Order: sequence, then C-alpha cells, then structure tokens
Amino acid sequence: MCDSLYRKQNSSDTIDAMKATLKAKVPGQEMQFRVELKYSVAIGPGKADILQGIRDTGSLAETARHLGMSYQRVWTLVGAMNQDFVQPLVETQRGGASRGGACLTETGRRVLDLYRNAERAAVTAVSRKLPALVELLKQAP
Repeated sequence: MCDSLYRKQNSSDTIDAMKATLKAKVPGQEMQFRVELKYSVAIGPGKADILQGIRDTGSLAETARHLGMSYQRVWTLVGAMNQDFVQPLVETQRGGASRGGACLTETGRRVLDLYRNAERAAVTAVSRKLPALVELLKQAP
C-alpha cells in the first residue's frame, strides 16, 4: 500500500534549519528531544512514538491504545504531520469489512529515522553535561 506511493525524496533539506529543544527532568535526569522545524511545526517524542507505533502495528487504533491516547488525538496529529511535510508521512486505508490500516510512507520512515538518530545524538551529548548542571542545584531543606 505505501511502497508504491510517495517515493519522491524531499529535495529541500529543511533539516538544517531545525531548532532543537531538550527538556530535562532533574530527579531522574530524563530528557525529551523536541525539534521545531519552523514556526508552529515541531516533532518530538509524542509524534515520533505515533510514527513508530504505526510502523510497528499498521494501525492508528492500536497505536492509540498502546500510547494511551484517544484515536481522535492520534488521527489529528497524523493529519497535522501529513500537512506539515512536503509529502504525507502516513498513508491510511479506510476500515470496514476489509479492515483498514495505516503505514508510513517512505518520507514517514525517513522522518522517523532522522528524528530518532538526532534524538540519540542529542541525549548522548547532553547526558554528559547534565550531572554537572544537577550538582549546581540547591538541595531541598
């Protein structure tokens, strides 16, 4: 279903213009990597998890259940991602007797891979410096 469509590569590499944000939670030193691609267009752990869930399950509903989100929320975020990129990231097939489904397009797979690679690199880089920042925090009385 997805393999034959949307094979054209994204010719304009807007990836270079990304603005990244890491959100660190100090007690567990957990980090979240969020990238603002342009004004009001971002990809972070939530959208990446949705893409990964669709890739792994082939289903919006199953992805929603697995992530503890409503189906409507997943559908809305997929719609937004499909509008934000030059080509859709997710292709859907309507349900019913023949059972519907969803899969990542080539562009969707590429976006997920680029995000996850950037996330790993950023978390690795920041985690080296985070303990020094945590040491400078005031301790609870």
